[in-house]
Amino acid sequence: MKSRIAAATLGLSLSAACLSALAQPAPIYDIVIRNGHLLDGSGNPWVNADIAIKDGRFVKIGRVEGRGAREIEARGDYVSPGWIDMMDQSGEVLLKNGLAENKLREGVTSAIAGEGGTPVPSAQIADYFKKLEAQGISLNFGSYYGSGQARVEVMGDVAGHPTAEQLDAMKVHVDEAMRAGAMGIATALIYPPDSFQSTEDLIALAHVAAKHGGIYASHMRDESAKLLQAIGESIEIGEKTGIQVEIFHFKGAYAPGWGKLVPQAGELINAARARGVNIASDMYVYTAGGTGLDITVPNWVWEQGAKTGLERLKDPQVRIRLKKEVAAGSAPGWSNLVQASGGWDHVVLANAFNPKYDQYRFKSIEYIAKQLHQDPADVSWDIVLGAQPHRAMGLYFMMSEPDIATALRWPWMSIGSDAGANEEPGKIDAIGLPHPRAYANFPRVIAEYVKKRHVLTLEDAIRKMTSWPATRMRLYDRGVIREGLKADVTIFNEARLDDVASYENPTAYPTGIDYVLVNGQLVIDQGRHTGAKPGKVLRGAGYDSATAPQSPAAHRSP
Repeated sequence: MKSRIAAATLGLSLSAACLSALAQPAPIYDIVIRNGHLLDGSGNPWVNADIAIKDGRFVKIGRVEGRGAREIEARGDYVSPGWIDMMDQSGEVLLKNGLAENKLREGVTSAIAGEGGTPVPSAQIADYFKKLEAQGISLNFGSYYGSGQARVEVMGDVAGHPTAEQLDAMKVHVDEAMRAGAMGIATALIYPPDSFQSTEDLIALAHVAAKHGGIYASHMRDESAKLLQAIGESIEIGEKTGIQVEIFHFKGAYAPGWGKLVPQAGELINAARARGVNIASDMYVYTAGGTGLDITVPNWVWEQGAKTGLERLKDPQVRIRLKKEVAAGSAPGWSNLVQASGGWDHVVLANAFNPKYDQYRFKSIEYIAKQLHQDPADVSWDIVLGAQPHRAMGLYFMMSEPDIATALRWPWMSIGSDAGANEEPGKIDAIGLPHPRAYANFPRVIAEYVKKRHVLTLEDAIRKMTSWPATRMRLYDRGVIREGLKADVTIFNEARLDDVASYENPTAYPTGIDYVLVNGQLVIDQGRHTGAKPGKVLRGAGYDSATAPQSPAAHRSP
C-alpha cells in the first residue's frame, strides 16, 4: 500500500515538474544581465537597466522581458563595457597559454600589444594570428609591428644609418606587416637597437604604415630629463606623415623635474592636437616603472650588437668609463634611469634569474651593493651578466603621485598596463617582471584614483578604459554598451573593488570583479575563469585578406 502511495506521489511530483517546465518559456537570449547600474562607456552617468546578449552581441538594453539561458543578477553592481589594455605585452605568451587569467580577472577583455613588435617576422604575422585563433584565446588581441624589427631583419642589431636600399627593404617589411593585420608600427626608442633609428628613418617607415591606415606608437627616446624633446619627435613624425600617434605609458620619469615636466608635456600635446595632430597617450598608475637592468648601461656599449655588448660589459676599463657617464647623468643616445630615479637606492631588483642575487629581490641596488661591499653599478651589471640568457629586471621609482594625477585627468589619456598575461595562474607575467601592474593596473584606476583620491569620476575612468581606447584603435564595434555591438562586459562591485597587488605581493588577484564576458561568453564567472576561449584577433585597418587569408574565427573591426 505504501509503495503505491509513494509511486502516486512521485507521479504527481513529476507531472507538476513537467507542467512547470512547460509553463516556463524557452530562453530567448544567451545571457541576460539584470538590474545593474549600466555605465555605457561614453562617460554618461549610470542608469538602471537589463542587458540581453545573443550570438555575441548586445540585442536589447532597458527592460528585458524574455529569459536568458543564463541569468546574472547584478543588483548593486556596475555593468560596463569590457576594459581595453592599450599597452599589453602578451604577444608571445598567448601562444603558450591563451587563458590570460590575470588580464581577465582585472576586467580586461581586449589587449593591444607590440611595443617591441610581434614575436615573429613580418612574413609570419598572418600565420601567427591564425595560430592564435586556432589554439584559442580568452580575450581579444591585436598587435603592432616593430620598426626595430624591420631594421633587425635588414641590418641586424648593430648601430649605423641604413643605406637607401636597406631603408627600402625595411619599408617592404612594414608593408607586409600592415597587410597581415598589424595595427601599425611601434618603437621602443629607449632600447638598442631601436635607439639607433633616426627620426628620418622613422618618418620613412611611418609613411608606409600611414598608407594602410596604421598608427605610430612609441616608447619614446626619453621619458625623463628630455621628455619634451622626445614628445616633440613624436609630434614631428605625426605632422610629417599624417599618421595617428600614440605615446606609450606616458610618465614624467625624472625626480628633479617632478611637478614641472608633466604639465609642460600636457601643454605640448594639447597644442599639437589644437593644430590637427592626431596624438594621444596611455599610462599605467604606479610610481615605479619596470624594465631590464640593462637600461642602466649607456647605449654605446651595444652598438656592435648584444653579444659584443655583453663582452664589453665584462671589461673593467669599459666599466670605468660607464661609471663616469652614469655619475655625469648622460651619454650619447641614452636615457639615464638611475639619475631619473634619484639614485641607485631607488632602483630595485625585481628578478635576477640567478639564485645568488634573487635572495635580494625587492631590495635596492644600493642596499645589495652595501651587503656585497661593491659599487652599485658593478652590482647592477654583474646581475645583468649573471641572468643570461634571460633579462634581469628592475623596478625604477621615478614618478610622483601628483604627476600621475595630473596626467590621468587629461581627456585624451587612456590606460595601458605595460604587462603581459601570465603563463600560469598566480605567476609573474610573460616578460618576467614582478610588477603589480600585471594583475591590478585597471582596478587600481578605480580603487585608488576614483574611490580614494577622487582624481576621476567613475564615469570618466570607465570612458578611459572603454570607448576612448576603442575609438583610438578603430574598434568601432566595441567599447560601448549599445544594441548591435560586440558584447564585451565587465561587471564589478565598486564597494568591494580593490587592486590588492603590491610591489611586495605583485601576483595577488583583485577583488570585486565578479563577471567578465568576451564576445558574449562568460570567461570570468563569480570570480573564476571558465576556461572559455571566445577571444578574437583584432586586425588593423590595413589588413588585406588576399594577402593574409582570414580563417572563420578571425575578426576585423571596421
